[in-house]
Amino acid sequence: MAWSIGAGLEDRGVVVTGAAGGIGRAVTQAFASAGARVCAVDLDPSQVDAVVAALPDPARHLAVGMDLLRLDEHERLLQRVRETFGRFDVLAHLAAILLRRPDLDAITEEDWDCQLDVNLKVTFFLNRAAARLFRAQGRGGRIINFTSQAWQTGGFGGSIVYAASKGGVVSLSRGLARTLAPDGITVNTVAPGAADTPMLYGMPPESLAAFIQQIPLGRPASPEEIAGAVVFLASDHARYITGATLNLTGGQLMY
Repeated sequence: MAWSIGAGLEDRGVVVTGAAGGIGRAVTQAFASAGARVCAVDLDPSQVDAVVAALPDPARHLAVGMDLLRLDEHERLLQRVRETFGRFDVLAHLAAILLRRPDLDAITEEDWDCQLDVNLKVTFFLNRAAARLFRAQGRGGRIINFTSQAWQTGGFGGSIVYAASKGGVVSLSRGLARTLAPDGITVNTVAPGAADTPMLYGMPPESLAAFIQQIPLGRPASPEEIAGAVVFLASDHARYITGATLNLTGGQLMY
């Protein structure tokens, strides 16, 4: 085994959803730097085109603008990746939505449906489509889903629906890890806390300051620090890790 963080990822086919976001862009860049061929997926085609254009040798990669709520498109997306790259090996699923509301009474049924659909329902159906293709290829595969420190803390106030959806991602991923292990498919989650992205700065300034004060390392994570953990879970170094949730909170949570 080569002792580099991306060991085994050279020329592997990787799908990154939410690729135009702050962390998603860093994850896409990290996989490309590890030698993988990356399909970057996000809702806005122009944004995801820009992500791929900024990669070294962009012709090796693929940009796809799509709405992941179109569940019937998942299999077609993954088949396109296999046809384009010759193989499909890794799904890094970051796409999610957070709707912050000032308090519980401000949360609407539409807020609930939107966050549970995007954050949890899409995760299940996309993971299942990936698992089917991994099984058909017969080489196993890697699934890395994104949760949040909120799965453990429960969130607060108007963000508890998001937290509930992310708790569901952890439970779902553990069940998939048990179910898919005989096929050589690992399923893990990463749980970032504060990360230096626009989502973090949507908090009121006083809440943000209090939140960061709770972090022993004293600062938010950079997107690149989160990306390194994702690449590790996809690499040969993580072949024996499945059903795990990697805590990336700077010590704010310890478990």
